[in-house]
Amino acid sequence: MLRRHARAACTALVAAGMALAGLQAGSAAAAPDARGPHRAAAVKTAARTLGADSARPELLDAMRRDLGLTRSQALTRLANEAEAGAAAARLRQDLGGAFAGAWVDGAEADTLTVATTRAADTAAIRATGARARLVTHGLTVLERAKETLDRSATTEAPVRYVDVRANVLVVEETRAGAGAQLVRATGVPRELVRVVRSGQAPRPLYDIRGGDAYYMGGGGRCSVGFPVTRGTTQGFATAGHCGRAGTTTSGFNQVAQGSFQGSVFPGNDMAWVAANANWASTPYVKGSGGANVQVTGSVLQPVGSSVCRSGSTTGWHCGTVQQHNTSVTYPEGTISGVTRTTVCAEPGDSGGSYISGNQAQGVTSGGSGNCSSGGTTFFQPLNPLLQTYGLTLKTTGTDPGPGPGEPEPGGTWAAGKVYVAGDVVTYGGASYRCLQGHQAQAGWQPPNVPALWQRL
Repeated sequence: MLRRHARAACTALVAAGMALAGLQAGSAAAAPDARGPHRAAAVKTAARTLGADSARPELLDAMRRDLGLTRSQALTRLANEAEAGAAAARLRQDLGGAFAGAWVDGAEADTLTVATTRAADTAAIRATGARARLVTHGLTVLERAKETLDRSATTEAPVRYVDVRANVLVVEETRAGAGAQLVRATGVPRELVRVVRSGQAPRPLYDIRGGDAYYMGGGGRCSVGFPVTRGTTQGFATAGHCGRAGTTTSGFNQVAQGSFQGSVFPGNDMAWVAANANWASTPYVKGSGGANVQVTGSVLQPVGSSVCRSGSTTGWHCGTVQQHNTSVTYPEGTISGVTRTTVCAEPGDSGGSYISGNQAQGVTSGGSGNCSSGGTTFFQPLNPLLQTYGLTLKTTGTDPGPGPGEPEPGGTWAAGKVYVAGDVVTYGGASYRCLQGHQAQAGWQPPNVPALWQRL
């Protein structure tokens, strides 16, 4: 796990969300365009809702360095990813069990592909401006098979994920034959699985050396993920392997900071630290050169999207999202539900922020490789962490609105509550279904954000 340091005032992971197309009920879409649903003429677009045009220069500079994009290309990519995420989320609801995944391609993420197992769906997919791909296995079938493998996995088959582009469940093995042995032992149909050999085993990237980070009372260093609040308490989200409940922390300046209030590892890799009165949460992640990168929400981005990471050892690096809902078996045990990325990281970066545009994605868990030769890393998505501990992500708004669980007048929707795709709420006398997982905030009422909510 990649531990990182953090000033309580300037760390926040912005996990960019599955923001694919901002198509809204009743909006007239433009003619189908193979380059993606972001060409649709919606009254309110996902890109506008998520502020894709207001990315900080530090984020754009990192995307230039790590993804080879100009400033204009980076801005276009962020907008396209936002629009594509909303479109894919809406199609997933419409296709049901036939949905087999979605992803973006191209330097500017200008091509959205949606896979289905049902030939009759292809026309509806193309009508949104996305490309359609007819495949054999539904996403739900592959994910259930992965869950079966997860229950018996060992460090000899340490990584398992669904590759939506290939429509297959991938098992990485560190010993020849370990993957096939796992498949046979669990009874998962062999045609669902592809076994690949991996020369590196992922591990938690602990760092017991001193450095510019936050420090655990028992020794070691990690990185702040995202500043959060719980009621009037200030604090931050980080990785569970960094400490257990009761572990004390000191900040980047070695001043007493707070203590871990909750921690889960293995199983997941999530924790949060409550800070003392000397520390205040801010809506920032530490970017290149120490500049602040602002966080405005926690909408999860789709496969293929750009994502950047901030950590106390290696600083600011970018890459792309490879797979969601990945399972990894570390020496300490298996964690599930993490996201696999091409972003590099090293010991000391653990707990740090992943951000896509201005949307928080998650906190650094672990990986393999390094930032000299490249590597693979995994992050714990932020929304489940916020939900587990009843936390509110610190964003640009000064008024977070009602706390988690407090209903808005006229409905069950509530600012501060974490919603997952498929949740149904009422607001203003109408019902809405959640399209993309996110933490609700003031101004994001269902009628205002068609990229996140579909009126029923």
